[in-house]
Amino acid sequence: MKAFDKKYFSKKIKYIAGVDEAGRGPLAGPVVAAAVIFSRKTNIKGINDSKQLSEKQREDLYTKIISSALAYSVSIIEHEVIDEINILNATMLAMKQAVEDLNIKPDLVLVDGNRKFKYDLPVVPIVKGDSKSFSIAAASILAKVTRDRLMKNLAAKYPVYLWEHNKGYPTKRHREIIKMVGPSPIHRKSFLKKILTEQQALELNTDLIKVK
Repeated sequence: MKAFDKKYFSKKIKYIAGVDEAGRGPLAGPVVAAAVIFSRKTNIKGINDSKQLSEKQREDLYTKIISSALAYSVSIIEHEVIDEINILNATMLAMKQAVEDLNIKPDLVLVDGNRKFKYDLPVVPIVKGDSKSFSIAAASILAKVTRDRLMKNLAAKYPVYLWEHNKGYPTKRHREIIKMVGPSPIHRKSFLKKILTEQQALELNTDLIKVK
């Protein structure tokens, strides 16, 4: 993975930022993006796509990443914004903000996926970048750990939804709970219309109209 990033370094490109997100698919909570810049020589054993790692491995690597990075940043876009501008735009916004918040301005940005956000420096989308690029994989770990921690904290306030286990993702049990008790204030209303009963959906549409 380190070799993948090294091919982008040149006399003009000294700082490369890897960017990734966590939380596009959940029914509740924010989408989180992270950006990270390493020196050309930095290597951390075990860095990989966050989805391929255990929770303990991610937590251990999180500490190593933030202590080894030249710069890192995390951006959080809340559920209300996701409902307002849609998840794709919210994800692009989170990634852009993460890059803009770095205390070192990168010369090149490598972003996971097949889309890129508008930025005043080169942004290169890398399909399956979190399994190819060292810096993107590191960013995926920062984003995933940050979001998981947020959802565990929210689970204490809304215990019925079992977010400490499902992190807001649409598991069968999570969907069943929403059908039984309705959504929480943290749920993404625009994601729930196929899950809710007719009456719940009617109430949800009324809430969305009030917000707009």
